[in-house]
Amino acid sequence: MRFRIRKPEPPRTELPDTLSADINKNLQVFRSIYADCSDVIFRPFLISGSRQSELIHIDGLSNIEEIDRSVLAPLMQEIEAGAADIEGIFANKLTVSKLKVVQTFNECVEQISAGNPLLLIDLENRALSFGLGKWEKRAVEEPAAERVLRGPREGFTETLGVNTSLLRRKIRSPELKTLTMKVGRRTRTDVVIAYMEGIADKTLIDEVKNRLQRIDIEGVLESGYIEELIEDNPYSPFPQLLNTERVDVAASSLLEGRAVILMDGTPFVLVAPISFFSLLHSAEDYYSRFMIGTAIRWLRYFFVVLSMLLPSLYVALITFHHELVPTSLLISMARSREDIPFPALVEALIMEIIFEALREAGVRLPKQVGAAVSIVGALVIGEAAVSAGIVSSPMVMVVAITGIASFTIPRYAMGISLRMLRFPMIFLAGTLGLLGIMLGIIVIAIHLCTLRSFGVPYLSPIAPLKTRELKDVLIRAPWWSLNSRPHLTGKYDPYRQAPRQKPGPGRGEE
Repeated sequence: MRFRIRKPEPPRTELPDTLSADINKNLQVFRSIYADCSDVIFRPFLISGSRQSELIHIDGLSNIEEIDRSVLAPLMQEIEAGAADIEGIFANKLTVSKLKVVQTFNECVEQISAGNPLLLIDLENRALSFGLGKWEKRAVEEPAAERVLRGPREGFTETLGVNTSLLRRKIRSPELKTLTMKVGRRTRTDVVIAYMEGIADKTLIDEVKNRLQRIDIEGVLESGYIEELIEDNPYSPFPQLLNTERVDVAASSLLEGRAVILMDGTPFVLVAPISFFSLLHSAEDYYSRFMIGTAIRWLRYFFVVLSMLLPSLYVALITFHHELVPTSLLISMARSREDIPFPALVEALIMEIIFEALREAGVRLPKQVGAAVSIVGALVIGEAAVSAGIVSSPMVMVVAITGIASFTIPRYAMGISLRMLRFPMIFLAGTLGLLGIMLGIIVIAIHLCTLRSFGVPYLSPIAPLKTRELKDVLIRAPWWSLNSRPHLTGKYDPYRQAPRQKPGPGRGEE
């Protein structure tokens, strides 16, 4: 018997297309929509003591004080003749700056769900929506996962309006454009695409918009939903969009011609397109002097390689390639492994799994005890494992160095991808030695060369080679020499600052 998987259907709530001029018919529809919704308030009243009206809003999502002061109080007073229609009320009586006239039931439900009170008036086939939404908001704080020693301390919040205003505060140009759309059949989540007109390629923005419009899902609760539904290669372990809580990172991405996707209900915004190297850059690289930024960047690159390959190199040398280890070091390692019952492959897997479990426990536990548990747990378990003869001392040291190296990766998504690839690399090293490690590196390199982020090669600007853009990849060139912005897709504005910005005595007289 064959079964067919049916495509999810949209909600079956049948709503009339437009509002009726009879307020009682409209109220009958709204009461059926919001049946068993105790937080939806229906407030009947008379305009000027004669005309039947009804105000609908959701308790907890609307500003009650402003409703009383700016809506109910003016409307219950006498209204002069000729001003009792929608236009007259809009122009003469209400002191609410954000008003919208809606004509369909779907628009009305959307406005009520957003916290905007809705006014129904008898003999009118239209309704007024007031921008008086109000709910609890988290204060703007420094992102806990992206701390810097030097730089802005403000991060995005869960409120979309606050996030767009933070971007506007950074970039005060009218060229910053924002496109709003709804995603999710039931959640109807607001999603904003931000970009710089004249810098970002229109084709890129159209592609981002089309991918978002193709999403047909019941609900979107976090930007991770969107990231997984719009990336180029869903089976790749590497992230193809950058997620960040930092306002300055999003603003700098906009000035480079990228698109930023903001979503209501989450502080994490998405940046597209990206490259492999942009995931290894920290915001602090650009706030320190260029020599320090370059040195830290090279140190980070070294530890990125170390975090993925160090355990597998150790396993390969211990298992197959003794001749590559100095004699005195080999004797010391052999002595430490004399009573170990497991091969190096099993030993490495045991320690890596324990270390990852401790790290995950430290993240999930309360903040006050999480760090202490992970550090003390690692010390106690490592020492106990060595004393019990389950693992050797060099393996504990290798795993500890690998863990420290992984902490230098500034993006959590990239760090967890490399941690996941560490395990197949250990398997290859334990079965094929250095040949297996080379095979794994070749497979990863081929995959990275074929990977794209919204059409941009993942290893750009190294593959394909763009020599002019290498000054912000292998090194962090000084700001006075970063005259050109990265070339991502299509037409773009290649220059972001005037030439000859190098400082020095007498430069201002030229």
